[in-house]
Amino acid sequence: MPTPLPIPIDFRLPEGWLPARPETAEAEEVAFAAVHPQPDAGFAANITVAGEVLPEASTLADIADESVERLREVIEPVIVEHRREVGPADAPALTQRLAFSTTVNGTHHDLVQTQAYLSLPDIENPANRVVIRLVLTATAAQHDEVLGEFQDFIRTIHSDTGTRA
Repeated sequence: MPTPLPIPIDFRLPEGWLPARPETAEAEEVAFAAVHPQPDAGFAANITVAGEVLPEASTLADIADESVERLREVIEPVIVEHRREVGPADAPALTQRLAFSTTVNGTHHDLVQTQAYLSLPDIENPANRVVIRLVLTATAAQHDEVLGEFQDFIRTIHSDTGTRA
């Protein structure tokens, strides 16, 4: 069962992507998942959306580190290939790219995961910040092909206050 996000958001999936049931190791934390319609070597690229209220003393880098550590609990090694903080102070974001290998349904896959962490104000309590975690997981061969679609997806995300026409 999907976990609700701490604030409502609105987004638009890239063309052709299909909503799916979350099937990741962190599925209990996932609010939404989508899969690419053309798997690579039997692995379907996927996007997951999750969120939480940012603990008071935590930074986006802390949350990203925790994600890496959770992944390392089930897969070793996990390599952080790239990490970058972006955005203005009132709407910071962090992206990181991870590489790892795993076996899915008896087939070995080299995977790449791009994670994006968006910090948004809590609609009910603006003193709090909410972190929306967006994750693209794809085979190493397909990742760069679908990365642009993931970036386009991220650009569509915004708080849904119910006031839009």
